[in-house]
Amino acid sequence: MLDRLRAQLAKILMPTPSGRRLPMRQQRMYAMARPGRLTSGWGTSTTSEDSELSSSLRTARNRSRELCRDAGYAKRAKVIVQNNVIGTGIGLQAKVETSRGELNERINDDIESAHEEWCQATHCHTGQSLHFNAMERQLIGQVFEAGEIFVHLHRSRFGQSRVPLALEVIEPERIADEFHPMPVAEQARVKLGVELDGFGAPLAYWIRELHPGDLRWTAGQTNRVERVPASDIIHLRIIDRWPQTRSMPWMHATARKFNDMDGLTEAEITAARAAACYMGFIESPDGETQMGDELPDGSKEVELSPAMIEHLAPGEKFNYAAPNRPNAQLDPFMRMMLREVAAGTGPSYESLSRDYSQSNYSSSRLALLDDRDLWRVLQMWFIRDFRMRVYQEWLQQAALSRTITSIPLEQYAINPAKFEAVRFKPRGWGWIDPTKEVEAYEKAIRNGFTTVGRVIAQTADGSDLEDILKERKQELEMMERMGLKFETDPSTVKDPNAAPPAAPAPSGDQVANDAAVQNAEKMLRDAGRTHV
Repeated sequence: MLDRLRAQLAKILMPTPSGRRLPMRQQRMYAMARPGRLTSGWGTSTTSEDSELSSSLRTARNRSRELCRDAGYAKRAKVIVQNNVIGTGIGLQAKVETSRGELNERINDDIESAHEEWCQATHCHTGQSLHFNAMERQLIGQVFEAGEIFVHLHRSRFGQSRVPLALEVIEPERIADEFHPMPVAEQARVKLGVELDGFGAPLAYWIRELHPGDLRWTAGQTNRVERVPASDIIHLRIIDRWPQTRSMPWMHATARKFNDMDGLTEAEITAARAAACYMGFIESPDGETQMGDELPDGSKEVELSPAMIEHLAPGEKFNYAAPNRPNAQLDPFMRMMLREVAAGTGPSYESLSRDYSQSNYSSSRLALLDDRDLWRVLQMWFIRDFRMRVYQEWLQQAALSRTITSIPLEQYAINPAKFEAVRFKPRGWGWIDPTKEVEAYEKAIRNGFTTVGRVIAQTADGSDLEDILKERKQELEMMERMGLKFETDPSTVKDPNAAPPAAPAPSGDQVANDAAVQNAEKMLRDAGRTHV
C-alpha cells in the first residue's frame, strides 16, 4: 500500500516534457537511456566488440577500400595520415653507450650503416619491391583504410641481403576469419582467424596462402590455410575496446557521409549538365510532342545538346527554360558535411578541404596544432608497435650473422638491451609563423623551459641536435677552407641590440704621455699670456 501511494505521488510531482508523469524507475535513469517515441529506433543491444566485428568487418572494409579508391576526400584523408605520421620515413639513431656512459660512435655508426643498407627494397621486402620507408607508408595507409595490417617476419636472406630477415605485408583479407579449426594449444580458442589463449593473447594466426579476391593464375590452385605462430607476426592496429581481436577501418563512423557526399556531387553535376544542354522548348497547341525520335514502343527519345532550340511551327509557342544549376546552397552544405567527416576521420576541416576562407590565422593555427598532437600520438604508437619490434629483430639477426662485427656477441647475449638503445626520428613540422615562433623558442630556451634538441625534434623533419650540429660544423669548415664569409657564419654577425664595445683602459705609459702633453700645452699657454 505504501509503495503504491509513493508511486502515485511521484506521478503528480514529476512532470515529463510531454506533460505526463514518469514512473519512479524512469526518474532515476539517465536521459539518454529513457525509452520514448523519439528514441525508439536507438539501438540498445548488448554485444561484445568481436561480435560486432564479425557481422560488420568484411562489408565495412570493402566499402572503405572503395571510398579510398574512388572518393576524392576519402583518398586525401588517407594521404594526409601517411604524410604526417610517416612522411618520407622514420629515421633512427643508435644510442649504444660505453661503460663510462659515453656514446660508442664506432658501434653506433656500424649499426646505422648496416640498417640503411638493409632498408633497400631488395633486402627488407620479400617481394623485393618496397623500400622500407615506402613499406611504412603502405602500413599506415592500410591501417587507415582497412583498420589493420599484418607483417610476417621471415628469418631468411632475400636478394643480396647480409641480414637473414625480410618482411611480408599481409592484407587482412588473407586472415581466415570464417575458418574455425581446432586450436593447437590447450585451452585456446580461434576467433576471427586468430588463435588466442585464455587471456586473449594471440598464439597464432590462420592465414590464407592467397588473397580471396585474387584470380587463380594456375590451374587447380587452392587457397590453403596455414597456421603461423604469433612470434612471427606483427598485427598492426589500434585497439578501441578491449578485448577485441580485429579492428575496423578508421572511416567507419563517417563512411556513409563520404559516400553521400560523393553521390550528391555526382547528382549535382548531372543536373548541371542537363540544364546546360538546352535553352528552350516548344509548346504545341495540339499537345503533340515534336521533339525527339519515336521509338518502337511509342515513346520519344530526345538527345540534348548545348544551346539547342527546336524550330517553331505555326501555332507553337517558345518557352525559355531558366537553368537553376549550379545549386547555390551546395557549397555551404558540402562545407557542413566536410566538417562532420573531418571530425570523425582525424584531420581538421582545413587540412581535409584545403579551405581556409572560413578561418583566420589564429583559428587555422589552432587547427594545425591540434592536428599535430594527433600525429605525434600516432607516430609514437607506430614506433612502439612496429618500428621497435622490427629493429630488435633486425639487430639480433645482424649481430648473430656477424653483419655488425663491432658488437661483441658475448656482451650482446648477456645484455641485449644495451645494444638495442635507439632513438627514432619521426618527421617534424615547419614553422607556422617563423618570426613569432623563433622568438618564442629562443626565449623558452634562455629561460630554461626547453632545450635546443627538443625544438629541433619538433620542427626539423626527422633530424635531431646531433645531425644539425655535425652538418653545421662541416658547413663552417668548408666555408673557412674556401675563404667564404656569409651572414650565416656566427663570427660575422653583429647583434644590433648589443652595446658598443668599451674603450680599452689606458696603459701606464699612455697615462704618463698624456700628462706630459698636458703640461707642455699649459706652459705654452702661459708663455703666450706673458708675451702679450
